[in-house]
Amino acid sequence: MELIYEPWPWYVSGFMIALIMFLLIMVGKNFGMSGNLRTICSICGAGNKANFFQFNWKAQRWNLIVMLGAIIGGFIAHHFLTIDASVALNENTIANLQSLGFENAGKSYLPEKLFSTAVFSDFKSLLLLIIGGFFVGFGARYAGGCTSGHAISGLSNLQLPSLIAVIGFFIGGLTMIHLIFPLLF
Repeated sequence: MELIYEPWPWYVSGFMIALIMFLLIMVGKNFGMSGNLRTICSICGAGNKANFFQFNWKAQRWNLIVMLGAIIGGFIAHHFLTIDASVALNENTIANLQSLGFENAGKSYLPEKLFSTAVFSDFKSLLLLIIGGFFVGFGARYAGGCTSGHAISGLSNLQLPSLIAVIGFFIGGLTMIHLIFPLLF
């Protein structure tokens, strides 16, 4: 008998996220992934070079375990629980992406044109990765956190700066995908 795995319904995963956020609020913790990079840099000695990395990183060990769990969970889900990696996209979206050079649009979550090892041998793709990484890093630092930290943790704590950051993330994402992305491909 073959096991068929279906994604969890939104209300189950949404409830689980809300439960985790409630528990974190009760113990005085904030969730966010970009803070893990700061913690890792601090562990590796970056505090000797920049004051930003001088903090008690041991207080953030719990969040490193969350990051490790996310990596392991993603690996398990992809390799053992995913039967069909295709994505249900609108036919117009698939046609639009194919016109931009994404032949396998809708076949997987990560298009090969952007997420294969071939991007490291293509100057344009490598430059886009470097510039994109810079903007993501700068934006997360400037906003005081990443999308998961602000959208999940900050909004659940009713923080106005997180609401402003999330609105900015959506405006930036919409601007990128509708105005800038077509110019790049």
